[in-house]
Amino acid sequence: MNQAKQVELMKNDSLWQDRDLRFDASIKELHARCGEKCLYSWDKIEDTKGNSGDEGRLSITTLRIIWQSKSKPRINLTIGLNCVISLTSRNLHNKLRGRCNALHIMCKCNGTRYEFIFTPLDQDESTANDPIYSRGIQITQQVSRICKAYFCTKLFRDLKLRSAIFTPQGKQLKILAGEQIYNKFQGVWNLSSDQGNLGTMHVTNLRIIWHANVNELFNLSLPYIQVSGIKVRESKFGPALVIESSESSGAYVLGFRIDPSQRLNSVFSELCNLYNVHFTNPNYGVEAYPGLESSIGNGSSDNVLTYGANLGPTNVIGTPSDESDYVERNRENNPDIIASYLEDDGQNIGNDSKPVYCPKLGLAIEKIKDGYTLESLWNVIPSD
Repeated sequence: MNQAKQVELMKNDSLWQDRDLRFDASIKELHARCGEKCLYSWDKIEDTKGNSGDEGRLSITTLRIIWQSKSKPRINLTIGLNCVISLTSRNLHNKLRGRCNALHIMCKCNGTRYEFIFTPLDQDESTANDPIYSRGIQITQQVSRICKAYFCTKLFRDLKLRSAIFTPQGKQLKILAGEQIYNKFQGVWNLSSDQGNLGTMHVTNLRIIWHANVNELFNLSLPYIQVSGIKVRESKFGPALVIESSESSGAYVLGFRIDPSQRLNSVFSELCNLYNVHFTNPNYGVEAYPGLESSIGNGSSDNVLTYGANLGPTNVIGTPSDESDYVERNRENNPDIIASYLEDDGQNIGNDSKPVYCPKLGLAIEKIKDGYTLESLWNVIPSD
């Protein structure tokens, strides 16, 4: 039972970094948790809405966005990626710096909406609208890539119930990037109902998967990072394997009966060992997103976080590969982008009435609104 006690001690280190938004966090809260890595960081960035005129550093990790003042490190922000509603590139006009391009982020946490604007202080007005040279647009592109990778890899971090864990053809278990199945246990009873449900448990290096044999849609996928306790205790069905999930995932208590008792103890020991191994260096899945790894890591020592610990290798801004990356997320998921574009949002009405020359088309066109690109409007039907 020593292993069970070890699991109990780890449940206090709950995952909050990607689900919470905190102002003026302590140095301990700014430190990276196990497995968290800094992917990009940029100097000379201003928190325009909250700390105008204060130079700071903006960083994005596998879990959150962090801004910290250079002159007063106690003034900072930590924004969980799960709180991000939308992000886009916005053109701003400042009396001191003229026109500049900024990263605009809308967030929601505990029912409250927040708006953040991060502006590079060393922008050149002549390149403010050029995605190749504008530092503001480059930053927006990189942050958008990381946010997209985060939202596409939730199975690495979130408890999922009744999800499509099997492929339509062949009924094969969907394996995540870098995931390995270590064991498969037949005849595992889920004790969620009075009569129980007979099913199969898959144990991998990232999560615990169980599904009913009669109905494969009756299933669960529980990453180790959301496990707060593993134990064996008595139930009305006899000795049962009990797995408790964290509060952020719903605080579920999942019971499984495995016969005989020797096999139950064997499964318990294996789960405890895999849990402890994973918890020492968790895989949050963001870096496993296809194509993301090749876009980061061409580094320079100027981009190492100074306040964090164990933040991984240095990374800098890469060459922009797709202008559409900085279209805000809710518009990327909107199949009718033309209708979204034509919708009047009440901003900048009448300011962009004059046509501008488009070198790509060789024509004079209406100025495209912030947050959209020529490619995103042209490709109404996605290629994939």
